[in-house]
Amino acid sequence: MRGVRVGLGVLAVLGVLVLGGCGRGSEPPIRLRGAWLVIENQSKMEWRGVSVTVNAYYKGVAPRVAAGGRLEAPLDAFVTGLGQRFDAGRERVWRVEVRAADATGRPVALDWDEKADAPLAREPKER
Repeated sequence: MRGVRVGLGVLAVLGVLVLGGCGRGSEPPIRLRGAWLVIENQSKMEWRGVSVTVNAYYKGVAPRVAAGGRLEAPLDAFVTGLGQRFDAGRERVWRVEVRAADATGRPVALDWDEKADAPLAREPKER
């Protein structure tokens, strides 16, 4: 269990970019940028207690994402309950689940699944 806490801490500390006012709104809220997962809060309320699950096994958390902000994390920051990291060289993303609560305490749920949704949008890699 210690490995999970360490991995989740890495996501929360190293892999999170939370900026207000940077939302684009026209792009899907869940997308990839190279080997990074981007989750965008396109609402007007802050999200708290954000949990992201990739492929039903790999998890990461962030304390909050500002309204209009983004959570960005490298895929290898997501870990299983046994401490195994997502390996983008060997695996592909086929499902993403985002759970949080908004500023009023109401649940927030965003899901992307390759079987039901359009292909995961990809942002250009930064140079």
